[in-house]
Amino acid sequence: MMSLAALTEISRYYGKDPEYVLAGGGNTSWKDGETLYVKASGTSLADAVPDSFVKMERKALAVIWEKQYPESSDGRESAVLTDLMSARKPGEENKRPSVETLLHDILPFAFVVHLHPALVNGLTCSQRGEKAAEEIFGKDAIWIAPVNPGYELAKTVKAAIDDYKSRNGKSAAVIFLQNHGVFVGDNSAEGIKKIYGEIMDKIGERIKRHPDFSDEKILSINSDSQIEPQISDLMKTLAGLAGSAVFMRSGEITKLVKDRASFAPISSAFTPDHIVYAGSEPLFIEENTSADIRDAWTQYVEKTGRKPKIVAVQELGGFGVGGSEKAAFLALELFRDAIKVVVYSQSFGGPLFMTKDKIDFINNWEVERYRASVSAK
Repeated sequence: MMSLAALTEISRYYGKDPEYVLAGGGNTSWKDGETLYVKASGTSLADAVPDSFVKMERKALAVIWEKQYPESSDGRESAVLTDLMSARKPGEENKRPSVETLLHDILPFAFVVHLHPALVNGLTCSQRGEKAAEEIFGKDAIWIAPVNPGYELAKTVKAAIDDYKSRNGKSAAVIFLQNHGVFVGDNSAEGIKKIYGEIMDKIGERIKRHPDFSDEKILSINSDSQIEPQISDLMKTLAGLAGSAVFMRSGEITKLVKDRASFAPISSAFTPDHIVYAGSEPLFIEENTSADIRDAWTQYVEKTGRKPKIVAVQELGGFGVGGSEKAAFLALELFRDAIKVVVYSQSFGGPLFMTKDKIDFINNWEVERYRASVSAK
């Protein structure tokens, strides 16, 4: 099937480019009249094969819009997930469809590609994001204010695209989601690439400063590089607390860990992906001994009920921590991405974090816990 081959190709095209995709972030789809082929949750776009996509019955997905769901967030999302699972075609029972399946289905394009590029999120996670998007893209894009992922997001976007079409006589091909990313739709894979290229070019023209990682160092306990004794001791301490730890230092990080005030622009979460892989609140420590690390760690866990995934030490750098070395590297990867968002957002009025209620939703949402557990293996 040629279009499924095109979906696989475009998924790998973006998945292998770190400017567009990190970890398990992003999802893609292709649809015909009866079937939606959508990325399975927990799979990698970079390694996509035709079997990476879940075949969904579009008629069954359409029925979801006719149903009444519980008012409570947990009850609603659980019920919708059950219906999504029931919409899988026979033989797809071992796959879990992307959380954004409904949104992919309602967009009136054969191909839909949803990504979270740091350059785009410099706009969507900024103080002037909505206004700047209007200045840059005019009527060629829709802006969606913060809303929880899943059914509520799909419902909000559905209303927005219906309104857009009634006012403009055509469907919007670009949808920016505040503190999340962007959806792009087109009836060909090449059309998707063209639109994404234009998005990146237009935002890029407005960027006043790019992050500088030219002096970056990433070290692990198994690293061949010579590790300073202090960093080695702290890394071993954190590995003892979490399972594994890796260290990153660069000029960009050094500026952010100068002191607690300097760390403020990156002290919370920008997008769901940052929460899933790097946590919603990095642990910043002003002292740099193993005893201080252990004390601060204990206090953090008692306060939040979670282990930190990023530990930043004043005037030293940042540690990614996790149950495995892969999880620790993923945490650092998304922390580095958040630094890029901070720098890019300075061109649009400065950084804008997710609100506490949106952060709490992601922290407690079973769907995202599942995605994180699969990606960290």
